[in-house]
Amino acid sequence: MSEEEKRTLEEPDEEMTVTIETDDGQSVECSVITIFEAMGRDYIALLPEAPEGDDEEETDVWFYRFSENPDDPNEEPVLDDIESDEEFEAVLDAFDQFLDDVEFEEM
Repeated sequence: MSEEEKRTLEEPDEEMTVTIETDDGQSVECSVITIFEAMGRDYIALLPEAPEGDDEEETDVWFYRFSENPDDPNEEPVLDDIESDEEFEAVLDAFDQFLDDVEFEEM
């Protein structure tokens, strides 16, 4: 993914969302926080919308491997599970760095 594409995804004109189907068959609408790179792969960070009536402010961020077909931009991107603790730790570190960069830019 080019830097221009990443920048566009990080600063969208309108909020991008995706619908994730959970293991128990529920559909959850998620806001796309960003797409970023870790360990030479692209990952996506998603923020699930809180269920109606849920006033809890803290929500977990969901992470998935992210890939898209460079030959067909209209093809749906593919989201895959992160398979190991080592990979997950690397993704968390990269996401933390993204948050630090965003915070620094806002200063």
